Amino acid sequence: MPPAKKRARSYDPAKTRAAVLAQFGHVREAVRGLSQEQLALPTRLGEWTVAELIVHIGMALTAIHRALALPEPPKADAVLLDWPFATAANAAAIDEFTRNLATERPDPDTYLADIEQTLRTLLAEHSGARILQTSAGALPLDDYLVTRTAELVVHTDDLAAAVPGLEVLYDRQALATATRLLADALAVKAPGGSTEVRVPPYAVVQCVEGPRHTRGTPPNVVETDPLTWIRLATGRLSWKDALEEAKVSASGERADIGELLPLMS
Repeated sequence: MPPAKKRARSYDPAKTRAAVLAQFGHVREAVRGLSQEQLALPTRLGEWTVAELIVHIGMALTAIHRALALPEPPKADAVLLDWPFATAANAAAIDEFTRNLATERPDPDTYLADIEQTLRTLLAEHSGARILQTSAGALPLDDYLVTRTAELVVHTDDLAAAVPGLEVLYDRQALATATRLLADALAVKAPGGSTEVRVPPYAVVQCVEGPRHTRGTPPNVVETDPLTWIRLATGRLSWKDALEEAKVSASGERADIGELLPLMS
């Protein structure tokens, strides 16, 4: 996977911090009061149960705690768009850590409440310019928080899919951030200007080598909604199934981007 050469867009740090806390709050509200039977339900993430998924959602934020506890790297050596392509390498270690922690912390509500309290304290204490050592390399805290927003949105969708009837709200800024980050990752993976991928109302990117479109209606267009795009980008939904279920439209000879997906797994 080629590394990202530049940051595709900027994110407002204050809005990102608010989005992380808001989406985590929605998860906390949704899982509060889940029964033991519901916590034992399977998820679409291998052999993880709902309880293990909830623990992993918390881990998406305690990664900040762990990184801040380490010595600060001398400088950033990665960019935000390196992150989507660096997640799969740590899958085995993450799985083991998640299972062990789920055993140690059987009460999801208390576990998540503790995380939120300590996270608020840490964010108040540290500048967004503070460099963290992450799985993708050394990144500023503000950039790493963008990745945490994406993690929260992806796993919020996993949680809603696992528990019948469970309603989990999506913070608009969090959903927008996750959509844009993964759309930009596609443009990094398949640079070019022949195909326009639209995810209204949050993102439009140009990608795929070939003749660059400059005006009028693009000859190759892919369009879908934010949650469908996030599922495609993370392997929760296949390109073939999305087309068959009319969850995505693709027109033009270069609009078949199925071989480029998923971006994360």
